[in-house]
Amino acid sequence: MFGKLNWGAIPFDQPIPMAASLFIVVGVLGVLALVSWKGWWPYLWREWLTSVDHKRIGVMYVLLALVLLVRGFIDAIMMRSQLAIAAGGAQGYLPPEHYDQIFSAHGTIMIFFMAMPFMIGLMNFVVPLQLGVRDVAFPVLNAISFWLTASGALLVNISLVVGEFARTGWLAYPPLSELQFSPGVGVDYYLWALQISGIGTLLAGINMVTTILKLRAPGMTYMRMPVFCWTALCSSMLIVAAFPILTATFGMLLLDRYVGMHFFTNDGGGNCMLYVNLIWAWGHPEVYILVLPAFGIFSEVIATFSGKQLFGYRSMVVATLAICVLSFMVWLHHFFTMGAGADVNAVFGIMSMIIAIPTGVKLFNWLFTLYRGRIRFEVPVLWAIGFMVTFAIGGMTGVLMAVPPADFVLHNSLFLVAHFHNVIIGAVLFGAMAGYNYWFPKAFGFTLDKRLGTVSFWCWLIGFYLAFMPLYILGLLGMTRRMQHYADTSWQPYLIVAEVGAVVILGGIVATIAQLVVSIRTRASRRDLDGDPSGGRTLEWSTPSPPPAYNFAVLPEVESLDAFWAMKQRGPVVTPERYDAIEVPKNSANGFVTAFFAVITGFAMIWHIWWLASLGVDSAVLTLLAFGWMERTAGEVSGEQLAEAERARLRPMESA
Repeated sequence: MFGKLNWGAIPFDQPIPMAASLFIVVGVLGVLALVSWKGWWPYLWREWLTSVDHKRIGVMYVLLALVLLVRGFIDAIMMRSQLAIAAGGAQGYLPPEHYDQIFSAHGTIMIFFMAMPFMIGLMNFVVPLQLGVRDVAFPVLNAISFWLTASGALLVNISLVVGEFARTGWLAYPPLSELQFSPGVGVDYYLWALQISGIGTLLAGINMVTTILKLRAPGMTYMRMPVFCWTALCSSMLIVAAFPILTATFGMLLLDRYVGMHFFTNDGGGNCMLYVNLIWAWGHPEVYILVLPAFGIFSEVIATFSGKQLFGYRSMVVATLAICVLSFMVWLHHFFTMGAGADVNAVFGIMSMIIAIPTGVKLFNWLFTLYRGRIRFEVPVLWAIGFMVTFAIGGMTGVLMAVPPADFVLHNSLFLVAHFHNVIIGAVLFGAMAGYNYWFPKAFGFTLDKRLGTVSFWCWLIGFYLAFMPLYILGLLGMTRRMQHYADTSWQPYLIVAEVGAVVILGGIVATIAQLVVSIRTRASRRDLDGDPSGGRTLEWSTPSPPPAYNFAVLPEVESLDAFWAMKQRGPVVTPERYDAIEVPKNSANGFVTAFFAVITGFAMIWHIWWLASLGVDSAVLTLLAFGWMERTAGEVSGEQLAEAERARLRPMESA
């Protein structure tokens, strides 16, 4: 009746997993008890869990990302601690099978459930406001996208308590991920979690592309869109093009594991290199799905805090589009050593070098924007400057590995690990933190503590260099990745330094949490009264902080780039004599309920509980049909309500 599920699925005989499981279970139960004791359930259900407001959904994406950042970092510091002590005769504290699960979970969580939700959350919150519109194209679909992503994250964390996670690395290469070599449920947890969340990501990409192409304020042509909207568009187009590849690839691996097919089993007539080609045909565009929105964030931050229009706007747009196209032409540099031949390797090596050119264009444009600007060294600017230095180093090491002969030496070494983190932390995470600090006042109506934000930045920057520069050296010395133990004790000092770096990064995470707590407690003195605390240039800063559900009482007329900056130069806003009523979409439980059944279906498929899987699929389909056929009436904000809200917003500005 319960398939493969039994009491043996809970690791009672393993103290570390049991302690981690107990910590998570107690934490979750504690949060649920607190919410129940405070009587917050009606508020949470009404304002958040069933919300279809793009701003609320964006905030939930970011909150999910921050929680999973902590979860993924715990795995990271456990790995660093293991490698700092597991030298020579010492075996460390993590057995190989547990260590393998940890590094697989770390990569999976950080890419799919931290970096992706963080960037999609910022796009969700900011893009409609920058476009001067009232919501995304498909508000209910937007909620479904988020809750499917949260479902995948939940399944990954359930594996910590019930069963196991994959021991294959975060990309699950065959033959290791085939049933013969991974007979447990770890790979199944990986596949079903990413299939469910991947559908949510694909829907989010479709929604964002439609919003940007079809919903823009009057007068906002493509060449008047903020750069962040351009990078969000290109990132979303990459999602639409690349994520079906991932879905199909995982679908074939699931068929291999569940019904005995042989897409990726060489002995059965398949080809495991087919999987590697497909996974990287998705995987390298994925890097730019993450990096392009970060580039857009840095463009907004640098222009705002330099007090200047972004240098070379058109070249930035062209460079973004070039990266979008070229990102699909470089995937084979991830496996130059497969034996494809000199001609194939040369083509992909050249393309990998060419894609560095538009990235370099962006870097120089940011530098020229800063040049002779009236720079205010606020926290978002610190993250931007730290990014430019760090990403330049990561980019140069990437160009080095784009040379096939060099890659033959460096492939599968810690040099590659250091390069990858140099790009993902130095660009994506730094960009996410810059955006978090930059737009937080717009989302919540009060500013973040600057001192603790500065401490967080310096801990991350210093910690990053301590944690990953030694790995470049170790890679050149010949240390390979995915090692749980090493015999060469001369490597240990470098790994101890890397462990110190991880501890310093932990200080950055603690400072971020403290920054949020302190800012909330002192929010009365941090109120953003006029909606423009940073002297912004784009339309989101023309709205109150936080913005109302309808965003704009009157859709703005855009006449130039940096539309809000131009409006401020023209003088005080002239309010209309009367306001027209606005329709706003009503809440929907569709996303939450669909995700609930998606979790049930995924869990049942993992454990081969076929009756429960069938029930979950049927229930999810019925939920979608029921909500799809339901006659939905939008809510309405009357003209009188709008007039009163606008008078209340403009009153403090007029007094000032």
